[in-house]
Amino acid sequence: MKALLYESFQTLPIITQVPDPAPSPDGVVIAVKATGLCRSDWHGWMGHDEDIQLPHVPGHEFAGVIASVGKNVKNWKIGDRVSVPFICACGKCPECASGNHQVCDDQFQPGFTHWGSFAEYVSIDRADTNVILLPEQISFETAASLGCRFATSFRAVVAQGKLTGGQWMAVHGCGGVGLSAIMIGCALGANVIAIDIDEEKLKLAKSIGSIAVINSAKEKNTVEKIQHICHGGVHVSIDALGSIETCFNSISSLRKRGKHIQVGLMLADMKNPKVPMNQILSKELEILGSHGMQAYKYPEMMEMIIQGKMNPEKLIGRFINLEDAVLELMEMNKFKGTGITIINSF
Repeated sequence: MKALLYESFQTLPIITQVPDPAPSPDGVVIAVKATGLCRSDWHGWMGHDEDIQLPHVPGHEFAGVIASVGKNVKNWKIGDRVSVPFICACGKCPECASGNHQVCDDQFQPGFTHWGSFAEYVSIDRADTNVILLPEQISFETAASLGCRFATSFRAVVAQGKLTGGQWMAVHGCGGVGLSAIMIGCALGANVIAIDIDEEKLKLAKSIGSIAVINSAKEKNTVEKIQHICHGGVHVSIDALGSIETCFNSISSLRKRGKHIQVGLMLADMKNPKVPMNQILSKELEILGSHGMQAYKYPEMMEMIIQGKMNPEKLIGRFINLEDAVLELMEMNKFKGTGITIINSF
C-alpha cells in the first residue's frame, strides 16, 4: 500500500510502498477514505511522543470502509462504513469497566503506538470495542474531522465542562480544536468568546456563533477583556492551543467555581506551565484535562450532527492529497490557514 512514512524525527517524510496490514484475530483492517492532518501528528514527527517507534506512519483521525475482518470479530463485516476514536481501549481494565475508555490502562493510538492512517489501509485491534458505525448521512471527510479534534472538544465541553445554555465559555485558540469547541458550545446555547491572534480564524469563529472575539495580539490585557465582556469571568474556559500563555489566561479568566479544561497538548518545554494557584484556591476553580472520547459515546454527537444542531463540515478548511501532506505535516506549527485540513486522495 502507499503510505507517508518518516524514518527519523524532524526529517523529510517520504511517500512509499509498505506492506498491507493484516487484521489480528480481534481486529479489522480499514481502507482509509479520509484522514485529518492534526498538530498532534506534528508533535509526533518532532519526537515529542515517546510511544512512536521508527520508521513510522502517522495519522490518527480517519474514516473508511472495513476491508478485512479477524476471525473473532462479532460486530463488523467487510464493507461497513466506520470511524475510530484516536484513543482505542482494551474494554477490560478497571477504567474501561467504569466507562472511561479514553483513559484505558492498556490503550493504543493509531498513528502513535502503531502505524496510522496516512496510508491506504490501517489496522485496528479490539474492533468490537473501538470501531464506530458511520451513518450514511455523514461523509467520510466530515467523520475524519471528528476523530480527534471535534470528539475531544465534544467531551471537553459536554462531559468535563458540563456547559449549559446561558453560561459563558471562553475558547483560547481557534484552530481545529478551538473552532470545534465553539461550535459545540453554541449548539448548547452558551455564550462563547473566541480568542486568537489571527483575524481570519476569529472571523470564522464569529461566523459559527461566537458572541464576541478577541485578538490577543492586539488586546493589552486579554483576561480583563474577557471578564469585562461577561461581567466577572466565564463559567468554562478551554485552552485549545496548549501554550504557557493560553493555559495561564484560561485559568485566570474564570469566575468563582469555574472550570478550566486543558485540551491543547502541553509537551516538550511546556509540560509544567506556571498556573495562578492563588486563584485556583481562592475561587475554588476546577482544573480538568480532556483527552479523547469513548467510542460508545459517539452516537450522541453524531445524532446532533444529523439533526443539524452542529455542522462540523463548516470547519474543514481544505482538502489535500497524500503527497501534499509531506510538507503540510512539517509546517503544522506555523498555523497556516483556517479550519481543518483533510487528506482524501491517496
